[in-house]
Amino acid sequence: MTFNKDVIKNDEKAIFALRSLYQKYGYKQYKMSKFEEYDLYARNKDFLVSDGVITFTDGGKLMALKPDVTLSIIKNSQDGALTKVYYNENVYRVSKGSHSFKEIMQTGLECIGDIDTYNICEVVMLAIESLMAISSDFVLDISHMGLISDILSEVTDDNSLKNKIIKCLGEKNFHEIKALCQSAGISSDTLELVTSVYGKGDEVIAKLKEADLSDGMLAHLAELESLNSFLKENGLSDNVNFDFSIACDMKYYSSIVFKGYIKGIAESVLSGGQYGKLLTRMGKKSDAIGFAVYLDMLERLNEQSKKYDVDTLLLYDDSADTAALAKNIKLLTDIGTSVLAVKQIPDIKYKQLLKFNGKGVEILENND
Repeated sequence: MTFNKDVIKNDEKAIFALRSLYQKYGYKQYKMSKFEEYDLYARNKDFLVSDGVITFTDGGKLMALKPDVTLSIIKNSQDGALTKVYYNENVYRVSKGSHSFKEIMQTGLECIGDIDTYNICEVVMLAIESLMAISSDFVLDISHMGLISDILSEVTDDNSLKNKIIKCLGEKNFHEIKALCQSAGISSDTLELVTSVYGKGDEVIAKLKEADLSDGMLAHLAELESLNSFLKENGLSDNVNFDFSIACDMKYYSSIVFKGYIKGIAESVLSGGQYGKLLTRMGKKSDAIGFAVYLDMLERLNEQSKKYDVDTLLLYDDSADTAALAKNIKLLTDIGTSVLAVKQIPDIKYKQLLKFNGKGVEILENND
């Protein structure tokens, strides 16, 4: 039996490729139940990609149909030894594409415990290789929430203003950041410099070293420099940029954060970072870093890459000999051609239009 790889969708290909990748680096598969107590998600709602959660009551307890995997992994993790897990799980949330509740296959990994520099570099490396497995035309943008947090704290103690600036960062609205600082009567020079630089690690780090940074900020910059060196030495820096407009929730993320993009999809298909603060909020003493790949986003590539709905549209009428028709269809499918046999032409895209004339087929139209 010949297996046609062309029938596998992009998201399905990604699942197999990523599972193999993560297992090579010693990550074990994590399996979770479909239902968790809703309170777990309610306490950390702003950590979720979508705030829509499907709930139901079971034995007096309010339960949730899993909208997230990371929170479950943290909940069931033990402080101490390093835990490295990956997952392929269906989550239930509002899809970015359809804006309605959808069952979405999500894959990703988490590294939890007493993590060190290598663990951080390895996870970023696996994020890059995950994007490579999906498309050769990708970009990973890296930021550092510790650096951004220290700069904001130096600028203002007003948490409301900090949140507004973080929002503007995510929107790349640097003009509004300047206006907010001017309105508050505070200097925005360092903030403007850090948030406006973008590009390759060497260039960005060199520019930031020229700025008037505190010891704490320089320590964060050293972490980025170490990561940049690791990626360069392993030949992984070509598709990587440093971009401090990537700003995640400071209640959860404490250090390196990143987002991955592939050509053809405007939104990020991969998102992750170091989220030790989330573990602290959940009563854990460990640190953690991980990422998720949003496979529902790849459905858009399925739609864009599919030029035709079917290779061959085969017309026949009521007088056709059923056995002869079936033989001709089999001749076409045996050479790897998909065939839709119909009496009337439907509203679909096809490569060629054939007509069954009783003995064989004749070409009416060829669009290839």
